[in-house]
Amino acid sequence: MKRSRSLVLALVTAVAATVGAAWVALPAFAAGATANFVKTSDWGSGWEGKYTITNGGATAISAWTVTFDLPAGTTVGSYWDALLTSSGQRYTFTNRSWNGGVAPGASVSFGFLATGSGSPTNCQLNGVPCGGGPTPTTAPPTSAPPTTPPPTTPPPTTPPPTTPPPTTAPPTDGLPKHLLTGYWHNFDNPAVELRLRDVPAEYDLVAVAFAEATATPGAVTFAVDPGLSASLGGYTDADFTADVRTLHSRGKKVILSVGGETGRVAVNNAASATAFADTTYALIQRYGFDGVDIDLENGLNPTYMAQALRALRAKVGTGLIIAMAPQTIDMQNPAGGYFKLALDIRDILTVVNTQFYNSGAMLGCDQNAAYGQGTVNFIVALACIQLEAGLRPDQVGLGLPAGPGAAGGGVVAPSVVNAALDCLAKGTNCGSFRPPRTYPGIRGAMTWSVNWDVSNGNGFARTVKPHLSTLP
Repeated sequence: MKRSRSLVLALVTAVAATVGAAWVALPAFAAGATANFVKTSDWGSGWEGKYTITNGGATAISAWTVTFDLPAGTTVGSYWDALLTSSGQRYTFTNRSWNGGVAPGASVSFGFLATGSGSPTNCQLNGVPCGGGPTPTTAPPTSAPPTTPPPTTPPPTTPPPTTPPPTTAPPTDGLPKHLLTGYWHNFDNPAVELRLRDVPAEYDLVAVAFAEATATPGAVTFAVDPGLSASLGGYTDADFTADVRTLHSRGKKVILSVGGETGRVAVNNAASATAFADTTYALIQRYGFDGVDIDLENGLNPTYMAQALRALRAKVGTGLIIAMAPQTIDMQNPAGGYFKLALDIRDILTVVNTQFYNSGAMLGCDQNAAYGQGTVNFIVALACIQLEAGLRPDQVGLGLPAGPGAAGGGVVAPSVVNAALDCLAKGTNCGSFRPPRTYPGIRGAMTWSVNWDVSNGNGFARTVKPHLSTLP
């Protein structure tokens, strides 16, 4: 999220890698290397699998390729820490650029989600038998199975089924079934400055940007920015607190966003997790915030941030709103920090509003092509990753910029946001990519920001908010 005075964010280019079909020579096989498979969880209609490549030899492995067969009716969906090609029921995983080398005695792993009850057979590592157990074993699940089935990866032209999979009922969080979230600037930049009470009525959830780091690791602080106060002719902490109460009287919720483009809040151990929970709770008590938004664009530790958020919820209670605003790249891999955090706390998580902008081109849940930002295909195909990897539809929101000036790339007309919502919720108004099923409970949309929307004539809120009421 942008907080500086510059009109344009630095564009973070994340270009998705594609795997060519040309034959290449297999890397030299090191004697004693094995590839062992285990099902890390199994929910009947599908499972999560993991291969661990271990170098038991005396020389290093420079690259690796694992191939195996799956029976008819079992297919691979999302995957991580490897590249994938397939031919029929034969699947080939190769190393990424950063995990191909395996020193003697070391190991690396990759994982994937699959539908169906079958298991891998005929495994080969660099062209020879995997050696560590072509017959897989099943480990007991370490977490509850996903509430939505993993992806079936149909071709883009396959229409979604008419009956969506069952999902867990959304939590009672005092928010609409389909909601509009907007960020409010606690700083002065070229967008219009606003008092909190002047946020347009279309917004259901207002995220105040941002809480700041202190000298104590994990601790955060907040106060009305002096520059903003001067621009508004005087705006105090007392005024802001009164405005929070005003929004509450209108049925709105207000949360404190932590981080932003330049945010440096770090929660990397138990002590900093405690500091985060304690200081955030104190700010909730002081200003009347309804929850917290995690917008750490410079990385996070999912283990200790989860600890911090659970401790905060224990202090506040079940009404605590927990939102997240990861960058697009952060939600590509379920094993990555942000994505793992979302899955680890999904029992207390309210919504993840991924920033579908400033992204370049990225793979969607079909893993067949790189979709360019600023399109219906991009928004739908990337939201599909989260929806098929374990988040409930009511926990997934679409984050887009509120027009010119708000982002460096990926700005779309509000009508494109509505089309993406229609495609995900109803299977209509899709582009060439169609998700494997519909998600009527999709939570809604988020924009950066309220201030930029007002600067651009309120087109985002006035177009998207009424459309949310047309969703199932």
